[in-house]
Amino acid sequence: MNVNAEQPVSGAGKGLDVLKWLVVVALLAGAVVGNAYYAEQPLLYRAIAGVVLVAMAAAVAMTTAKGREFNGFRREAMIELRKVVWPTRPETMQTTFIVFVVVAIMAVILWLLDLLLGWAVSSIIG
Repeated sequence: MNVNAEQPVSGAGKGLDVLKWLVVVALLAGAVVGNAYYAEQPLLYRAIAGVVLVAMAAAVAMTTAKGREFNGFRREAMIELRKVVWPTRPETMQTTFIVFVVVAIMAVILWLLDLLLGWAVSSIIG
């Protein structure tokens, strides 16, 4: 894994990022307001418009410094995900069976404890 020193964003770049984030907020607000304003339109059309506006907002957000940082993090996470050794089907089935058995045993123990405590309280109270 490579470690990059975080590059400070220049004044002009920072101002441009702020403008881009304002565009992102405006697009998302437009999706929400448009969905309410066009409530009489079919849901399919409103859903398509909402997905398009959210996709446009995500595209603009990915061009900011934080968006590029997030994209790098996502790439590194995908690389790490490929390194995971997933359990086989028999291992998964055995683990699931063990969990079910332990849950059943704990349920019986708690049920018996509830009976015992209920009996003790009812004998004390009368």
